[in-house]
Amino acid sequence: MRVIARKTLRDFWEAGHADAEGPLSAWFAEAERAVWNSPNDIKVHYPSASILADDRVVFNIKGNTYRLIVAIKYKSHVVYIRFVGTHASYDKIDAGKV
Repeated sequence: MRVIARKTLRDFWEAGHADAEGPLSAWFAEAERAVWNSPNDIKVHYPSASILADDRVVFNIKGNTYRLIVAIKYKSHVVYIRFVGTHASYDKIDAGKV
């Protein structure tokens, strides 16, 4: 998969969430190697991921300390990072609209 944009992840861990760097870097590397043709492909490797409408997926990061929302274009194999944050910041957004 082509993941857009790693900078969003880096900005997050550099903004005071250094403990997220390892788990987010690992997720990024795994996502780049993956071939996701459908939400089922994601659930095989990430059973705790939440599949939302509009091809959005919520991943739990660092033992569910953080949340990562992506939008996936399965046909073109592109993953767009839409949000990364704490549970408190996640609770303030509409995951289906970010």
